[in-house]
Amino acid sequence: MPVTVLITGATGFIGRNLAADLSRDGCAIIALSRHAKDARAVLGAHVRVIEDLREVMEDEPVDACVHLAGARVIGPPWTPGRRQTLINSRTHITHALIELMRRLTRPPRVFVSASAVGWYGCPDEQGNAPCDESSPGTPGQFQSDLCAVIEKTAMQAEGLGTRVARMRFGVVLGNDGGAWPMQAAMARLGLATVLGSGRQYFPWVHIADAVGLIRFAIENERISGPVNVVAPASSTQAEFAESLAQSFGQRVRLRFPEAPARLCLGEMADLLFKGRLVEPRVALTSGYEFAWPGLHPTLADLATRQNHGTRYV
Repeated sequence: MPVTVLITGATGFIGRNLAADLSRDGCAIIALSRHAKDARAVLGAHVRVIEDLREVMEDEPVDACVHLAGARVIGPPWTPGRRQTLINSRTHITHALIELMRRLTRPPRVFVSASAVGWYGCPDEQGNAPCDESSPGTPGQFQSDLCAVIEKTAMQAEGLGTRVARMRFGVVLGNDGGAWPMQAAMARLGLATVLGSGRQYFPWVHIADAVGLIRFAIENERISGPVNVVAPASSTQAEFAESLAQSFGQRVRLRFPEAPARLCLGEMADLLFKGRLVEPRVALTSGYEFAWPGLHPTLADLATRQNHGTRYV
């Protein structure tokens, strides 16, 4: 394992789990945050928090850089201004990180950059054609174009001799952040919902495997280029809703139609009502062993942890 890891977005759902996991193994963590006091409260005194990359000296050893920061994609409608905000919130920091790498006496040996399965776009409602890391994007769809810009910017680090892993995340499930807690609260009340037809695929991954795959990319010199961070067991949104309800002893009783949501959300509704069948081919062929490959055991585990008040951080 690298000795020192620089993380952006370290106070976010994935970032704080990753920082805690690396810290337990003795890694030194440098966390970039605009709000240092709040970040120290979240991450603990053992994590060095900086507000500006200029606080990192040229001769400091930074073995790996993990870039997770960025504005939430699901939020305000994708107006032209919002689209630019989503792009800038990721690429501006990427450019700053690459400038830091140029300034360092020894650039990091690996740069892990967060992207998403939105790279593949949504060619149809169900997205039945399987996608792996070799599959093309869908130019003209914003979620695909956003990922393309993110990944192209991150690849500039390769010119410094730094290995770049572009992590294409599906929906990350955990009981301390992300989409699962709200969905679980609804399911516990018997309000688990099928979205539209429910036949659209729902790429997901347990937080333990999201962290595990980032670490795998850091440690494994063979990993470069795109990596799909999704579980190997694919499921549709209806299957996910049913399994989520079952994890709390409930049934699916509700269905939410697409038309009213699309009137409010526009193209952003694709994130909910369209999907792709995404396969983690790079992870599997490289020897990564998923801790949580199946949907039902994953959701049962998260429900049990919530019931007992235990988390992964």
